[in-house]
Amino acid sequence: MAAFDTTRPYAAAGSSSRIASVFLSAFSAVAAWNDERLTRKSLSKLSDRELDDIGLVRGDIDSISMR
Repeated sequence: MAAFDTTRPYAAAGSSSRIASVFLSAFSAVAAWNDERLTRKSLSKLSDRELDDIGLVRGDIDSISMR
């Protein structure tokens, strides 16, 4: 005979909070990826002289965007 235990209130809350944390984690990863993409795109549009003015070279763009 199968039974469903409803006396533990944390059982249902635990599964929904885990699902919420998975979605939050995925959303955070997408947001971080988008920030990196926008930073890389903005820095790539600058000329070598403009990059030199802010103390960067073109080779630094990837490492800067990942911070």
